[in-house]
Amino acid sequence: MPNAKVLSEKKAIVAALEEQLKGAASGVLVDYKGITVAEDTALRAELRQNDVQYSVVKNTLVRFALDDAGLKELDDVLNGTTSLATSAGDPIAPMRVVNKHAKKLGEGKFNIKGGFMDGKVLSLEEIMALAELPSKEVLQAQALGMMLAPITSLAIVLKAIAEKDGEPAAEAPAEEAPAAE
Repeated sequence: MPNAKVLSEKKAIVAALEEQLKGAASGVLVDYKGITVAEDTALRAELRQNDVQYSVVKNTLVRFALDDAGLKELDDVLNGTTSLATSAGDPIAPMRVVNKHAKKLGEGKFNIKGGFMDGKVLSLEEIMALAELPSKEVLQAQALGMMLAPITSLAIVLKAIAEKDGEPAAEAPAEEAPAAE
């Protein structure tokens, strides 16, 4: 039986994990066995750049946190080595970065076990589909580009018309004012 100090520390960890899960827009659980220190360092650096929280978690502790956060359906994937990547900002970031590294490292070395978005558990197919989307900033830039394209085209056409019509008017002599006597 664990002593009171150890038990209170574990309760604090579960409470922190539950708060992290409830505050996250999305998250993924990952099996990380076989990953080298250099690969882990590169992964963590990219996750930090994308404002994604990443940590290795104990299955029993994260199970309590998942249950308290209403994500009990993820309990089935909690076996073996487990790490958790969550993001409060960009909901696609954890899936995109983790999936990128899973592809780079190869099958069996680094795999997504499960995930969630906005409090809903996602299937692996949904996670993979979302992981292929570009970043939030890229999507915003693409949307802005699509909205600006017709306006830009119109401006170019109007400028060409104005230049074409404006050339003869610029060459025409100005009317002479009557001479003063």
